[in-house]
Amino acid sequence: MDTPAALLAAALRVLEDQGEARFSTRAVCALAKVTAPTLYHHFGSADGLLSAAMAEAFAQFLQGKQAATQSPDPVTALREGWDDYVRFAAARPRLYAAMMSRVLGGAHIPAAQQAYALLIHRVEAIAAQGRLAVAVEVAADLAWASANAASQLYVTATLRNAHPPAAATLESIRDGAFRVILSSNRRAAPRLLDPHGDEARPAAVPAHSCALAESEQPAGCEVERAARSPALGALTSPTQG
Repeated sequence: MDTPAALLAAALRVLEDQGEARFSTRAVCALAKVTAPTLYHHFGSADGLLSAAMAEAFAQFLQGKQAATQSPDPVTALREGWDDYVRFAAARPRLYAAMMSRVLGGAHIPAAQQAYALLIHRVEAIAAQGRLAVAVEVAADLAWASANAASQLYVTATLRNAHPPAAATLESIRDGAFRVILSSNRRAAPRLLDPHGDEARPAAVPAHSCALAESEQPAGCEVERAARSPALGALTSPTQG
């Protein structure tokens, strides 16, 4: 392994063990068995090393998704991709948190953009079969947001003084999003997920002006409609761990 690769591997190890807040070039140099001037010669600064490490982490994430065996059924492939995403966060929660921090900070990371493009491609394959209930962009956003929400349960487990999420919790988040993405009848009354994962009765419509035809509803009813949506009902419903 050459020196830059050794430094990147050491930086990822420190991020996985300590998190970005406790990241130090001294720990990286000790792991890579190099001096600080060598690190700065290759990466310029600690932030330069961090940026390169984040790019490498996203590249590893993308390579894992590209190398995974993909089901010929696009819905199954999307579900498998969702599970792979969450497993990555479960296995490397501190690194995942650092990766998301970089994205939220506006960093330009080609591998991250390619991974999202792969998600779009999988959703488009579902749309091509007429099995998508919402626009491609909406479906991709729901899949991505729900996977990130599930992943945050691993990232914040220590903060919440909680155990890692139960399988039933993750499945409820995933399946709730997929019910919206793949619904065959968008006009059906929203159904709420009960604590045992079974569908309960249709949600009641409040007896006020938001029950009018959508074109006649006053401002603010979009919030009421969102509160009754299948996505929110499924994603916020309690589960039994």
